[in-house]
Amino acid sequence: MPAGLPKHLFAAIRREKPQIKVSQAVIESAALNVAAVYERLGTRAEGLTAEEAAARLIQYGPNVLAKDQQAGWGKLLWHAVINPLVILLGVLSTISFVTGDARAGIMMLLMIILGVGLKLIQEARADSAAAKLKAMISVTATVMREGVAQEIALSQLVPGDVVKLAAGDMIPGDVRIVAAKDLFIAQGPLTGESLPVEKYDVEKSPATVAPLELTSIAYLGTSVESGAATAVVVATGPQSYLGGMAEILTEDSTPSAFDQGITRFTWLMLRFILVMVPLVFLINGLTKGQWTQAFFFAVAVAVGLTPEMLPMIVSVCLSKGALEISRKKVIVKRLNAIQNLGAMDVLCTDKTGTLTMDQVILEKHCDVVLQESDAILSLAYLNSYFQTGLKNILDRAILLHSEAHVDIPRYAKVDEIPFDFQRRIMSVIVRTPEGQDRMITKGAPEEIFPRCQQFELDGDVFPMEHLYIDELKEEYQQLSADGFRVLAIATKTVAPRGSSPYSRADECDLILNGYVAFLDPPKDTAKAAIRALEGHGVQVKVVTGDNDLVARKICKEVGLATEFVLLGPDVEKMTDAQLAESAVKTTLFARVSPAHKQRIIKALQSRQHIVGFMGDGINDAPALRTADVGISVDTAVDIAKESADMILLEKSLMVLEQGVVEGRKVFVNILKYVRMGASSNFGNMFSVLGASVFVPFLPMAPIQILANNLLYDISQTAIPTDAVDLEQIEKPRPWDISRLTRFIVFIGPCSSLFDYTTFFIMLWVFGCWDVSTPAAAAHSQSLFQTGWFVESLLTQTLIIHVIRTNKIPFLQSMASWPLMVMSAVIMCVGLTIPLTPLGTYLGFTQLPLLYYPLLAITLLCYVVLTQLVKTWLLRRMWI
Repeated sequence: MPAGLPKHLFAAIRREKPQIKVSQAVIESAALNVAAVYERLGTRAEGLTAEEAAARLIQYGPNVLAKDQQAGWGKLLWHAVINPLVILLGVLSTISFVTGDARAGIMMLLMIILGVGLKLIQEARADSAAAKLKAMISVTATVMREGVAQEIALSQLVPGDVVKLAAGDMIPGDVRIVAAKDLFIAQGPLTGESLPVEKYDVEKSPATVAPLELTSIAYLGTSVESGAATAVVVATGPQSYLGGMAEILTEDSTPSAFDQGITRFTWLMLRFILVMVPLVFLINGLTKGQWTQAFFFAVAVAVGLTPEMLPMIVSVCLSKGALEISRKKVIVKRLNAIQNLGAMDVLCTDKTGTLTMDQVILEKHCDVVLQESDAILSLAYLNSYFQTGLKNILDRAILLHSEAHVDIPRYAKVDEIPFDFQRRIMSVIVRTPEGQDRMITKGAPEEIFPRCQQFELDGDVFPMEHLYIDELKEEYQQLSADGFRVLAIATKTVAPRGSSPYSRADECDLILNGYVAFLDPPKDTAKAAIRALEGHGVQVKVVTGDNDLVARKICKEVGLATEFVLLGPDVEKMTDAQLAESAVKTTLFARVSPAHKQRIIKALQSRQHIVGFMGDGINDAPALRTADVGISVDTAVDIAKESADMILLEKSLMVLEQGVVEGRKVFVNILKYVRMGASSNFGNMFSVLGASVFVPFLPMAPIQILANNLLYDISQTAIPTDAVDLEQIEKPRPWDISRLTRFIVFIGPCSSLFDYTTFFIMLWVFGCWDVSTPAAAAHSQSLFQTGWFVESLLTQTLIIHVIRTNKIPFLQSMASWPLMVMSAVIMCVGLTIPLTPLGTYLGFTQLPLLYYPLLAITLLCYVVLTQLVKTWLLRRMWI
């Protein structure tokens, strides 16, 4: 399914523009007249037949971009392997094989297979599930087939299809416009232009103009800002301009703070390795004189310090989170947006449908002094009936009123001037039974008033003098203050002008006739949902194009403060710095334009807020792309759905609140592994360096280090299934490298301390200092290595239960049963492996019975000390 451009990708397009070519058929069709376009593409105004469309679908393939196709196993495998940690392991494994240490090489290959295999399987499952979930998000085009307008999935469009376009529609392919009425296309994602561009049914550009500047061509990935048109599809999918971007278009947009944090952590571990490995190699070579063994030991240490399971843990957690969120009626289009949802601390949302019922009812149709008037209802009905643009909920509410008693056959539509967000009005021109042309204009009162010269009352017409204007404004403002959404109705009658079309310039010298007022009551769940979000540390701000009186009333009813309100005209006058300062404390932004919404989000982001934006209209697309997490709904216009990172199948803040909680669970579980790996590796640095200096032999054989690492990796595979404590998801959890650094610095040495106590026990209690004879040295070395192996594996496996919670482990917080079982299994393996033939193969020996109670004391003290240090850090709010 072709999509609008994901956020931040137009920069990539502009960067790659020289390598991308517009289809020659598209360029040639611009120079042809309409009849020649139909002939060239083998189609007609009535559209293709079903048989013709089916044949062309086979010929040209589905209208799908490479980025929207489900990834094959080869691509998934490539993504799993191309990772600095996996590459490092591959290099170390190759070195081991080349230098003759096949056992170490095989062990490293097992680690690669474990990490890559689990990531591959999980991503394949997630990709398949995501494809099914995305299929639930309906994006269609209005296509003429055999003279009948049909809603058809974009993927089924073929060259030669005739499509109808209206405001809010995505352009479904590279198309040639064959009929247009005030058609403005937002093609900023392709060109970077901030303003929409007008398109025509006749090419008005010189022959030498750049393809993107052709005035009769619209491109896949752009959208209709306003107006209406009929167009013929010339190129689809890979043959389209956007399809030529397939190699650079990917769902990976500008890295989030979480992405950057994971990357920094990965390179931090690699820097540890670059410092540690040469030191270990030199120390062991110099102190023991066996450079070959020192080399293999250093290689094994490098593997031990590599958090090779990180890609798998991140992938599994995000994929699992996406599936969990989908059960709560939230479809995730971009996996990394899950963490942004959890980190979000400000949610900007529209009023209609989120705070309100989205069931707009036409409550009043009245004249300028608010007296009920059927004549006003009739005018509104004619306007809504004859407009061909995007019929919004207000139009649908008007058309439901059958008591309008308008004899439609007596009227003939002459022309229309479509709605746009700059004018905020729209007009239709109808031929009355008397043979006159009557312009009926409907729109925001503040936009209608300046265009009126007179107003009508009880059949008489009066001039719009200042004395009357203020009183007239008070009337409609009273309706707004009562919570009504008000539209003004104005008209003018002119003599027929033949074939000369009407334009925006004709919307002047109108007569104000009256108002239609709509009621959209607040949802019963809105107040509770806002409280729940605020309880989770998410501040809700309303950003609406509606007037401030209506918005204030709704906000008060759902429990949102309205002491600080900012209007669109005020936003326009502010500098970015002034807006940033005001945006933080403002709860309600009213009468704002699409550009204002985008500026408001950027202003909040400049103050280090993670901002979510929820919208479903044409005017919301720029804000959806700018926000850290863009949220739309399945009933939204096409361009809004394609600009969003997530789609709600139910337009409710309560559903979103559940998604926020799931997003935080994902982050917490990933952070558990990161903390575990970072603190463990930091502590291991001190342990390995110290042991290398004063232990008279290798403190652990390379194959033993690798076996330890493999077993530990297996124990961590259950982390994505772990339960999360409620207090860990109460507040937003943005990535904070300073908190992670403090955790590493204070928790890491705890493990190192008990490694040293184990060294002391093995050397002094069990006599591993004895290297007086080769036999004694071999026994001492094997015994020491076995003791440290068992202690190291058990402490690392057990400590995840301390790190995973802010509470007292096992007593106040229990891990999930898969993590409990996996930990128990690995600890049992660690205790028994020295007694097995595999243990003998790995160089282990049977441990003295006294070792086990000393090990139990070590484990208990380690858990207690780590818990105390963790509690101290929490009380100081350092982690």
